[in-house]
Amino acid sequence: MGVPTLGCGCEVCTSADPHDRRLRPSVMLRWTAGERERVVVIDTGPDFREQALRARLRHVDAVLYTHSHADHIFGMDDLRPLSFVAFRSGGPIPLYASGETAAVLERIYDYTFAPSATYINRARVEMKPLEDRTRVHEVEFVRVPVLHGGMEVSGFRFGDMAYLTDVSAIPESSFVLLEGLETLVLPALRHKPHPSHATVEQAIAWARRIGARQTWLTHIAPELGHEETNRMLPAGVAMGYDGLEVAVTLPDGGDTRNMLGGGGMSAGA
Repeated sequence: MGVPTLGCGCEVCTSADPHDRRLRPSVMLRWTAGERERVVVIDTGPDFREQALRARLRHVDAVLYTHSHADHIFGMDDLRPLSFVAFRSGGPIPLYASGETAAVLERIYDYTFAPSATYINRARVEMKPLEDRTRVHEVEFVRVPVLHGGMEVSGFRFGDMAYLTDVSAIPESSFVLLEGLETLVLPALRHKPHPSHATVEQAIAWARRIGARQTWLTHIAPELGHEETNRMLPAGVAMGYDGLEVAVTLPDGGDTRNMLGGGGMSAGA
């Protein structure tokens, strides 16, 4: 629900620390191929417009969706002005989603996706199936299946980094896909157990098992203050924050790519 959370007057929601202001989770991967900048966004939550403005986002080459919950899809319509630019220069923006997520998006945004849609200013986007390995221009995104309560959602690995959000359990088969990482993003909602989200303690245990050089925590509820929680985290694990930038290296050993979550990474619940 983001931090500050509506109706909450707790210490974190009223904190003056800018790290305690958390928009809904999203991430942006930005790289340069030749003279062309490429941009891929993972999830367009309700705060996407604000995040895109902060990041001075001018275009999007593709969007990948983790799952169909509101805090990850309710900003899709804000792709409209960006999609007009993309459509004029090469076609609609591809949206990669599982069958379940695609069905939800198509139902909510029927004025965009319905065969009979005639709204002249609808987003110029195109739904595409999310495969186990999805290539967007030069970058391959490996789908990492994880569990969000009883729901399977998609994490993503790109190069030496992986991004997981809304996770309560990681299947054994997915740990194999997370070997050899430099950077890992994991959710850590709070200390108290939750039926569909990881606790800080669970995230730390996963971070130790996966062994990435640096793990950033995201999807954080108001129960966790940024500085207070950082002080109790082990070396190599830290709280993510909106605006965080992380360098990513792709498997070909080529250029280093910059990843900005959310506009930077958004670490809200």
